Amino acid sequence: MGGDGALHPQGQRLELAVGDPLDLAACSNGKPVSPLNALTWRDRSSYHPTGPRNWKGPDAMSRTLKWQVVEGKPAITQVAGLTEMTQVRAWLEDVRPQLAAALKEYGAIYLRGLPMATIEDFAQIRDALISERTPYREKTTPRSRLGDDVFSSTDLPAAQSIRMHNENSYTLTFPGRLLFGCLIAPSQGGATPVADCRKVLDALPDQVVEKIRTAGWRLSRSYSEHISTDWQTAFATDDVAEVARYCADNLIGHQWYDDGTLRTSQIRPGIITHPSSGEEVWFNHLLFWNEWALEEDLREALVDEFGRDGLPFNTEFGDGAALSNEDLQAIQAAYDAATVRETWQPGDVMLVDNILTAHGRDPFRGDRKIVVAMGDPVELSECRPTVEPAPAFA
Repeated sequence: MGGDGALHPQGQRLELAVGDPLDLAACSNGKPVSPLNALTWRDRSSYHPTGPRNWKGPDAMSRTLKWQVVEGKPAITQVAGLTEMTQVRAWLEDVRPQLAAALKEYGAIYLRGLPMATIEDFAQIRDALISERTPYREKTTPRSRLGDDVFSSTDLPAAQSIRMHNENSYTLTFPGRLLFGCLIAPSQGGATPVADCRKVLDALPDQVVEKIRTAGWRLSRSYSEHISTDWQTAFATDDVAEVARYCADNLIGHQWYDDGTLRTSQIRPGIITHPSSGEEVWFNHLLFWNEWALEEDLREALVDEFGRDGLPFNTEFGDGAALSNEDLQAIQAAYDAATVRETWQPGDVMLVDNILTAHGRDPFRGDRKIVVAMGDPVELSECRPTVEPAPAFA
């Protein structure tokens, strides 16, 4: 998840600016999904509700969801009459099929008015909307673990803008669904903008789409104690052999240098098909981590110090061809045209289909506590990739 400059100084280190840390009705290998479980990826043989099945709250009308869709904003439904989390869990059970349908249509949906005030409250909502948690692999961002698989969306500075991206688009298994929650709203800015990746794909020039469709994209990373994320953090181990095994298993090329620096490179498809809806989407970090997305003076300083091969992150087309300035501008324009945003309010939650929808973060002022959970993992192989993943080196 990258920012305007993608890298920023932090003490004596330079950290890469990465993003805040998707109906997916099902990705169940062809099995039908029951209405009760329509918001989960895979059908479950049993379900134990956390609240009374036939509960009718103070505002029973809220069980028929009405979505407010305004130009420039995501779809929002206002929830009324819920004062306790037991009510919230029962209500979510009742409206699960409606949420699934809305998520399939809009790609990201806001629930406003829930009595969510703590990380524990958020975790209960997460458990109602996400059936299987996704581990955070190949880490790239400073992010704090706040509770039971609940994380800060990002720990990057408030002034940092974070570019649009799909979570973990570079991994072979990625979260199908993200859930964001607002515990403290900033006084200014700080929205989590989202962009419909179906619209992004439609808006891109034919030559860019064809290049990605046939060649994919390449991500190259350098890990060191001085810049970006060190390899011990990224791979959650200090065992060199374990890193080698992970890279082999996940089709990542890797090289070690005499100074202990690790470099990796991998080719991934940039266009995939949603496993449930069958729609093609733009799904990559091609713009996000490209060197020319950095501020010019920062890029020059990094290249002078480490060389292009030593940049913490860089992207190219899968065949090694560089992106032109026109390519980058076209990709940014396509994201901009598809982007919508809403000002956070305390208690808001936003459910995001990570395949249909990219997300980012606006700069902000004041305190901001947006939490995130990731889940319902999807295998890249389930998404009809236009290019097979492979290890590579720039």
